[in-house]
Parts: sequence; structure tokens; C-alpha cells
Amino acid sequence: MQLNIQPDYPVSTITCACGNVVETRTTRGSFSTDVCAACHPFYTGKQKIMDTAGRVDRFRKRYATTSPKGSAAAAPAAAPADEK
Repeated sequence: MQLNIQPDYPVSTITCACGNVVETRTTRGSFSTDVCAACHPFYTGKQKIMDTAGRVDRFRKRYATTSPKGSAAAAPAAAPADEK
């Protein structure tokens, strides 16, 4: 087995644009990110739908009146079986 082939694994800091700082260990070194779990809209509950050229509205209008195929309401009710 070879000795001393593992890379250095120093303590590093990851800094978000919102100011959140996380200390971890990495071979890459310290770096910064644009979003993190503290400021990302998915995790904060402030997620917005980006509507480009009305595509979301067209999708909702198109599928608002259609019913799903094979639903239980559309299938005829089965007659009860006679017990013998």
C-alpha cells in the first residue's frame, strides 16, 4: 500500500451572497456561492413561478377542464357478485 497519497483536507469556509457562512472541510479551498439553503426560494417558502410569455396561464387554461383518463368516476360501476 502506498503511503501519503491522500490530498490535504483543510478547514474551508463557504460564503453565500446573503452573508451566510458555513465552515467545512474540502480539498478545493474556500469559495463563495450565489444561493444557499438559508436564502434559496425553495427552502424559504417564497418560491415564485416565473411566467415567460404567459406559458403558465396557457397551460392552466388548457388542462383546467380536462378530466384524467381512466378515473374511477368515469368507469361504470360493477354489479355485486351473487354469493353461493
